[in-house]
Amino acid sequence: MITLAAAAYPLDWFEDWAGYAAKMDAWVARAAEDGAQILLFPEYGAMELASLSNVDPADLRAATRAVADHMPRAVAHLSDLAQHHGVHIVAPSGPVLDGDTLVNRAHMLFPDGRILHQDKQIMTPWEVAPWGVSGHGPLQIFDTEHGRIGILICYDCEFPLLARQLTDAGCDVILIPSATETLGGYWRVRIGAMARALEGQCYTAMASIIGTYPIEAVDVSHGAGGIYCPPDIGLPQDGIVAQGALDDAGWTIAQIDLDHLAHIRAQGGVRNRADWPLQLGRETRETP
Repeated sequence: MITLAAAAYPLDWFEDWAGYAAKMDAWVARAAEDGAQILLFPEYGAMELASLSNVDPADLRAATRAVADHMPRAVAHLSDLAQHHGVHIVAPSGPVLDGDTLVNRAHMLFPDGRILHQDKQIMTPWEVAPWGVSGHGPLQIFDTEHGRIGILICYDCEFPLLARQLTDAGCDVILIPSATETLGGYWRVRIGAMARALEGQCYTAMASIIGTYPIEAVDVSHGAGGIYCPPDIGLPQDGIVAQGALDDAGWTIAQIDLDHLAHIRAQGGVRNRADWPLQLGRETRETP
């Protein structure tokens, strides 16, 4: 059994680094004390780092630069927390400059001190313009003591072939950090997360930022933490392992069973993962 924690995370405006560090200390400690082994923070949760440079919130370019500047220190602090508590952490994602390319990067932090990352693959129209964020890098397969894990950042989970690459590579858990400004956006990502769990016969988990913030990219956010599964024998019949309340700050925590997942892929009611190739190459014919 593995215990996952998915955050519904409000952004704060900090006077200094100590305030930010104290917030992260408390959030990680709370999940670890509740038994979580994998902690998922949301997409663009790192935007609150801009406050450490006291930027004009109306200046998105300056806020973006500030976040990128503070990201290494924030990741290092969360890495220390991962080691201290013996947990895996998907850190709040945020804008990072990779050479001259602005990307949306989520870091995977291991309890042994390793720091890896996943960049978002497919940008929403607003990320493309006016923000100028680009899809970047390969899909990563994270080998952990809890099995193979993949990360699809927000909009990425709405594209089945990305998830299929991860499940083909043996991922039984797909983590989905998200940031959605409307209820429609939240439901798109949640439906995507549940659909990917169904298709890939895997577990998915979704984290969200919530509330208001003075920076345009994350000015209004709605969401919740959630953990999902394929609805099959011995698993929740609605595909929901655990679901947080909408816009209610805190962790949604649940246990998942990879051995049972393997059992239903072999002996469950359906064989979605194995039968995926059966849909390929079908003839399309127009009716008279």
